[in-house]
Amino acid sequence: PFTGEPVPVWIADYVLVTYGTGAIMAVPAHDERDFEFARKYGLAVTPVFTAPGVDHERELEAAYTAGDVYIHSGELDGTPVDGGVQRAIEIAERTGAGEGTVNYRLRDWLISRQRYWGAPIPMVHCSECGIVPVPEDQLPVVLPEHVTFEPTGRSPLTEVESWVNVPCPQCESPARRETDTMDTFVCSSWYEMRYADPNNAIAPFSKEAADYWFPVDLYTGGAEHAVMHLLYVRFFWKAARDMGLVDQDEPMTRLFNQGVILGPDGNRMSKSRGNVVAPDEQVDRWGADALRCQIMFIGPWDQGGPYNPTGMQGIVRWLNRVWSLVTEEPRYSDDEMSRAELRKTTHTAIHAVTGDIEALRWNTLIARLMEFSTAIAKQRDEGAVDRMGWEESIEAMLLLMAPLAPHIAEELWERSGRPFSVHTQSWPEFVEA
Repeated sequence: PFTGEPVPVWIADYVLVTYGTGAIMAVPAHDERDFEFARKYGLAVTPVFTAPGVDHERELEAAYTAGDVYIHSGELDGTPVDGGVQRAIEIAERTGAGEGTVNYRLRDWLISRQRYWGAPIPMVHCSECGIVPVPEDQLPVVLPEHVTFEPTGRSPLTEVESWVNVPCPQCESPARRETDTMDTFVCSSWYEMRYADPNNAIAPFSKEAADYWFPVDLYTGGAEHAVMHLLYVRFFWKAARDMGLVDQDEPMTRLFNQGVILGPDGNRMSKSRGNVVAPDEQVDRWGADALRCQIMFIGPWDQGGPYNPTGMQGIVRWLNRVWSLVTEEPRYSDDEMSRAELRKTTHTAIHAVTGDIEALRWNTLIARLMEFSTAIAKQRDEGAVDRMGWEESIEAMLLLMAPLAPHIAEELWERSGRPFSVHTQSWPEFVEA
């Protein structure tokens, strides 16, 4: 300290090795754990800043953390607490006692795992040469396919002698492959780069492919990834940028976190609660498209909500209505007013659904499609549709619902005599009536 007093060194189990440098300056008067430690072992408790209502000359009964100005701190005495850190750095640098530095919370990432499923660590252990990298012309190291999974407490790869035993790349003496694999987070940290150029045999990806595909317009996932996966993705991307592999500063421009689908009782699904709804059973009963639409219809995508199987009937009725609209021939009319009304209904739906899909409002999007199908069904039943307008309405309906119910939309698209595939068509354009 600036007072020049000696400071005893103690070892305490509440000091985390990952915090700072792993060694801290304890200040018992202003930290509860340090205070209790000092009391237990009879250490001095010296206040180093003032606080309203505290008699600093008397023995403290408890630690206090907020203060005004420094005391018992040598040259720092009288310095406001708010500016104390910078003032301490100035004194330390002037006297040669130390210098200011930035201590990041980042720590080394232990990526090795004793698992089969993971990218092999391309290293070879040689008794003569030590740890030797696998030569680039022998990459990638491919996992063996025939592996026995037994509870040995070791990686299953250790049992595959034909894969483990290899010659040393340097001296050709008998050596062994590294049997730990990388944490799967390593692969998911740069997978989006590889997806841009998956068949590249000479590089992870080409700069041309990266320029074409990146940055990603929208990345969606659970909020739990914010402190791990998404950080790692950006670390890898920044490294690739610094290496000149990509030009973009960020891999994606927008992040959207979806909500959680809860059990029918409004709680997180759990076997212990008995509220788990198995999606496979729902698909078998209602179909994949119906389940997709029901999940999207539950509520705002970023909020989620309880999944109640009894709500499926409404979705099924809507899909059945669309099926009948496409497969049943209507009575046509040449009435100009009817034609204009049908066209207005269609383009109102196109405008509304396009806005919803851009804003990721799946629940209101489905509601608008339900309204659209009901409206044109009513006009059909009244005999108030012309052939050209009806075909435009049906085509728009199938294109608008294709992202939500891809299988039914594809089937009805083909049944209505349109060219394969509905998923390769242009999005319908809104024309103001």
